[in-house]
Amino acid sequence: MQQITDQISISTQGRKLYDITQEITSWVAQSGFHTGLITLYIQHTSASLLINENYDHDVLVDMEAFFKRLVPDGDPLFIHTVEGPDDMPAHVRTALTQTSLSIPLIDGKAALGQWQGIFLYEHRHVASTRRVILHLIGE
Repeated sequence: MQQITDQISISTQGRKLYDITQEITSWVAQSGFHTGLITLYIQHTSASLLINENYDHDVLVDMEAFFKRLVPDGDPLFIHTVEGPDDMPAHVRTALTQTSLSIPLIDGKAALGQWQGIFLYEHRHVASTRRVILHLIGE
């Protein structure tokens, strides 16, 4: 059993889901591992990671529409507003989603379903650079 780690940086241009599947699967392919477990971890409190459909772009639009209704910017409920009206909602969105993902590695490939993709979900409106830690344990 061996393990490797790496880090990727993703430049975001505001709130939306960014497909990072290619970056992850390319890294896995270069590892030479055949079987194992891939762990992804985002080092931020206002962005998250998701596995979701990557076939129909409408799914991503609908996800954002749902979160916009669920956790609206500027909600008077929130007292943490020093970083802007989208910051506290971004923290809540992160708490409702995921900061890490575990994906089995089978036959040298991430065991994603046919329509699944890996997404970085940026919850802020401003452009940012987000760091995702990659960890692979296997053989």
